[in-house]
Amino acid sequence: MNIYTTQLRLRNKDVNLHRRLRSSVLFELLQEASIRHTEELGMGREMTLDRGLLWMVTLQRAEIARMPAYDECVTVECWPGETMHLLFPRYYRLLDEEGRTLLSASALWALVDQQARRMIFPDRYGITIPGITTGNEIALPAPPRSACGDRVTAFTVPYSYVDLNGHMNNTRYFDLAEDLVPAVREGRALREIAVEYANEAKLGDELRVTVEQDGETWRVSGDTERKIFRMALRYE
Repeated sequence: MNIYTTQLRLRNKDVNLHRRLRSSVLFELLQEASIRHTEELGMGREMTLDRGLLWMVTLQRAEIARMPAYDECVTVECWPGETMHLLFPRYYRLLDEEGRTLLSASALWALVDQQARRMIFPDRYGITIPGITTGNEIALPAPPRSACGDRVTAFTVPYSYVDLNGHMNNTRYFDLAEDLVPAVREGRALREIAVEYANEAKLGDELRVTVEQDGETWRVSGDTERKIFRMALRYE
């Protein structure tokens, strides 16, 4: 069965002040696993980046039993689902040293023309990633609703947040959100994540970031003249 697996031990840079894995680092691990597995499947940079094509994640979700802690050894699993026209589903699990599931996640990826910044038809470029079913898949992500209210913060995309795709990296939205959500500082356990990346935020873009508490869920939205991102974070 075509599952990518890697192990690592969490270091101080990976965790927050409560010694739990940072949500931004979690999605860095999942993103890196996606890239490495795509390379193993023969669809690496020679087929994409070197031809002016960029991998971009559009939607993500995660269900969390427990966030791993500092100095804990974890296993990351990643595998593809069946391609959905223009979208590439991916599924993930994070396991502890005894093989117990810490969290499960899913994402939808797309290939984008670097110049036009539009999705491409992968079959026209000979890009195919066969999907598999393991029985450990969670539902694919759906866009969360926008945050409402008058708690609005201005945010300017800094140089350090921009990646090789020329936009604010998707993982940095979690750092932005957690700087604004009190539940994180209080040490409450993160249980569910849903996020949509609707449009790109470029270097120097000014976002209006809205934060709303909705019961146990915190909603964070960012907009310019366009919708940029939507995020829902449920704590307990």
